Amino acid sequence: MNTEHIYKIFKDSAGIATDSRKVSDNQLFFALWGENFNGNKYAADALSKGACCAVIDDPQYESEKTFLVDDCLAELQALALHHRKQLNIPVIAITGTNGKTTTKELLAAILAKKYKVHFTKGNLNNHIGVPLTILSASVDTQIMIVEMGANHIGEIKALCHVAEPDYGLITNIGTAHIEGFGSFEGVVKAKTELYEYLRKVNGVALYNDKDALITEKIFKYVNRAVPFSDPTGTLLTLEQEPSDIKLLLKASYNHKDYTINTNLFGKYNYWNVKAAMAVGLFFEVAMEDITASIEQYSPSNNRSQVKLTEKNTLICDSYNANPSSMSNALQSFASIPSKPKLAILGDMLELGASSEEEHKKLVDTLINSRVDKAILVGKTFSKVYDGKAYKTFNNSEDLCEYLKENPVKGYNILVKGSRGIGLEKIYDLL
Repeated sequence: MNTEHIYKIFKDSAGIATDSRKVSDNQLFFALWGENFNGNKYAADALSKGACCAVIDDPQYESEKTFLVDDCLAELQALALHHRKQLNIPVIAITGTNGKTTTKELLAAILAKKYKVHFTKGNLNNHIGVPLTILSASVDTQIMIVEMGANHIGEIKALCHVAEPDYGLITNIGTAHIEGFGSFEGVVKAKTELYEYLRKVNGVALYNDKDALITEKIFKYVNRAVPFSDPTGTLLTLEQEPSDIKLLLKASYNHKDYTINTNLFGKYNYWNVKAAMAVGLFFEVAMEDITASIEQYSPSNNRSQVKLTEKNTLICDSYNANPSSMSNALQSFASIPSKPKLAILGDMLELGASSEEEHKKLVDTLINSRVDKAILVGKTFSKVYDGKAYKTFNNSEDLCEYLKENPVKGYNILVKGSRGIGLEKIYDLL
C-alpha cells in the first residue's frame, strides 16, 4: 500500500485518529505503538466506531477495511510530508528551550491578521504531533507554523524532514532535558539541527541578534538570516516599561512609537514578543495589527497566565520548568513591587545527573530574592533544602492537604514547576 493511495483515502476522510476511544465517523485510524500498547489491537474497535479504514503494521489484525504497511508511524510521517508538499505553502518552524509555545501562539495571532494560518495546537510538537499538525491543515491554509520539541539529539532533524520548513527560529538555548541530551553542548547541537536543515534548503532563519550564542550559531550554520532588530530593513526597537505584574512594552518602528499592554507575566516574555513581532513584520503584517494582536492575546494552559481569584493573584506557570525558565520566572516575580509574594516551586524533571546541583542553585536564587515566602514541592527540592525558612512537601497532594488547613490570602503567588509534579491541583485552593 503506497502513500499516494492512502493519501487519496485521507482526502475523502474526516481526518486522522490515533486513539480508538476518540474515533469519529469517517476518520482514518492509524494503529500506532506505544511503550504500553499496540495500536493494532484496537483497529477493529476503531472501525466499529465509524473509522473509514485503519492503517496497521501487524498482519494478524488485517480485515476488509485495513491497510497493511511496514511501520504505522513512518507511514503517518510520510503521509504528512506528502500533504505538506501538496499544500505548497510557507512553513515556519519554531524550536527552543523556553518560550516556543508562547512565541508560536503570538505569531499565529499576528499572522492571522493577513493570512489563513494553521499552527501547532497544544503540545503536538514531537514525532507524532508534528505529522498530526500538518495533516490537520486545510487545503486553503496560506501559512503554517510548526512547533518542534526535542528530548534527544536527532529529533529536530527528523521533524524537519517531515515538515520541510522554509523559515525557522530558535527562541533560545538553555538547560532542559539534560538527561536526554547528555550535556548543554548536546542541547546546542540538537536545537541547531534546525539551522543545519535551513542551510541545506537555502531557507531563512530569523534570529535574536541580542543573543550571543544564537548569533554565533547563525553565522556558523545559516546562509540566509534575518535579525529580530531589523526584520525588514527598518529598525525595530522594543523596551520594557515599569509595570506591576503584566508586561508593558514600548515599541518603535518606522518613525512611530507604540505602547503594548500585554497579558503576559515575566520579563522573559519580552523576547517571545519581539520574536513574534519581527516575524510578523517580515511577513508584511502591519505594525498596528501586530500590536493589537499582542494586546488581545491571553495565555492559557498555565503558561505565564495571570489569574485573579477571590483570595490572591496567581501567576500560573506550571506547565513546564527547567533551570533557565525557573530562574527567569523567579527573578521576574521577585521584581514585582506590590503585595507580599509567595513562590510555590515544584521539582524540575529530566535533569539527569545534574538534577540536585540545579535544584540547589535554584534554592540559592530563591534565598537571595525578594520573595516573602516560599513552598518547595517534590522529592528533589525536599532533599536538597535543609533550611527552616521554607516549607517542603514531597508531592502536590500533600501540599493540597496543607492548603486546606492553612489557607493563603492576600498574596501574589507564583506557581512554577514541571508538569509531572502536578501543581495545577492546587489552583482551586488559592
